[in-house]
Amino acid sequence: MGFLQNFGIPPYRTIPAARRALTRRERGYGGGMDSASYIALEERAGAHNYHPLPVVIAEAEGAWVTDVEGRRYLDFLSAYSALNFGHRHPRLTEVAHRQLDRLTLTSRAIHSDQLGPFCAELTDLVGLERALPMNSGAEAVESAIKTARAWGYRHKGVPDGEAVILVAHQNFHGRTTTIISFSDDPVARNDFGPYTPGFQAIAYGDLDELAAALENPHVVAFLVEPIQGEAGIIVPPDGYLRSVAQMCRDANVLFIADEIQSGLGRTGHTLACDAEGVTPDVLLLGKALGGGIVPISAVASRSDVLGVLRPGEHGSTFGGNPLALAIAREVIALLATGEYQQRSAELGAHMLQRLTHEAPGTVREVRGRGLWAGVEVHEQFAPVRPRCEAALDLGVIVKDTHATTMRLAPPLTISREDLDHGIDVVLKVLG
Repeated sequence: MGFLQNFGIPPYRTIPAARRALTRRERGYGGGMDSASYIALEERAGAHNYHPLPVVIAEAEGAWVTDVEGRRYLDFLSAYSALNFGHRHPRLTEVAHRQLDRLTLTSRAIHSDQLGPFCAELTDLVGLERALPMNSGAEAVESAIKTARAWGYRHKGVPDGEAVILVAHQNFHGRTTTIISFSDDPVARNDFGPYTPGFQAIAYGDLDELAAALENPHVVAFLVEPIQGEAGIIVPPDGYLRSVAQMCRDANVLFIADEIQSGLGRTGHTLACDAEGVTPDVLLLGKALGGGIVPISAVASRSDVLGVLRPGEHGSTFGGNPLALAIAREVIALLATGEYQQRSAELGAHMLQRLTHEAPGTVREVRGRGLWAGVEVHEQFAPVRPRCEAALDLGVIVKDTHATTMRLAPPLTISREDLDHGIDVVLKVLG
């Protein structure tokens, strides 16, 4: 008997017709293909750079999504925190529609009426001075790397071509050629060399290793996730970020916090760094900044840091486009109320309490903060992918990372009832 059948679940493609909902064609929405056909088409015509769960989503609202057959699923993944405010948040979609009817793109060759207000509102929210909008999270990371190197050469006096940026082992900052050069994930790194030099990896959470690495006068920055996401929601020791900030300041080194996943309410604070009262020298944001509608990322920093960039040295045609900026401004307005941070803190405490106290014997450790958790199973119960597929067939979307950990990131807008339903399913498939 297969893993899914242990829970009384029929295999994905053999759900009896009497139990399924109406197809999109039957409901009058067009499309005309079932899930299996869409997946087969994607397999035939698309690159195989992802291994998604076998579900094809056609509609979504709030914390719920609906597939092409009309089956509903509770989204416990939130597109890796890009959907912090749920699917199609009414305030965000209203702004998007309004901006679509006004102006969508100018390039940076001319000004728009959105860029200045966005930069001012974002820097007010996070306590910094200047902002640089880009598109993807990886672009924000690449922008920070260039900025840190230029700052090192032009302000710190590091000899040309000798700047070193410290990173943490088990990091995840994206998949561009430069970023994978300092990754130790063989899936992201292998067969994509030659690799970009200028990076040194140290143990995450280890202040002694950081102190030793900071003795090198050519170090210009320490790029680190306040909570490591792809590694399995790894929370550093208490006081780590506060010590990192002080040690970097003492060494005249930039503390770059990659909050692309952890930021914008996910951990119960506006930023994960806020839990320790720390403001980084350089802050990287993305994912939820686009409200689950458009890609937008940003680098925020002090004037003396972002001020090193000169016209023509860095840019992007779509970076800072008016459509994305208008949506991001509404995201900032939502966060300025404090409501979503509070929901994340309160519901997250409930989620972590339940996961910790009700975890079955398969579970080795529960980690997390706010509405963000990693549930790691003992090695003999890995991989967790089949358990994620079992949760899918029970109507809840969760995803695995590194074979042993199930990651959970419900929308910050989720109801307590829906949250408990999702937790019930997670605990069941982990058992």
